[in-house]
Amino acid sequence: MTNLSVRKLDEETVRLLRIRAAHHGVSMEEEVRQILFRAVSVPQRLGDMAVEYFGQNNGIELETPGKEPHQPPGFPE
Repeated sequence: MTNLSVRKLDEETVRLLRIRAAHHGVSMEEEVRQILFRAVSVPQRLGDMAVEYFGQNNGIELETPGKEPHQPPGFPE
């Protein structure tokens, strides 16, 4: 693994990182790792998310309601 040093962080940023890390129950270092990972990761596309949650292996089967045939509209002659 590679190390990364970040210099010249202002005290407010460090304070907020410390609070955020405590809220998530991790160290500040781990919190920064997670933030950086999320920042550079490709976001999941909506279609992929839909397949993940509602695909063939998930959800329930619903019956499609039947439709009665209808006569198409007539055109004036």
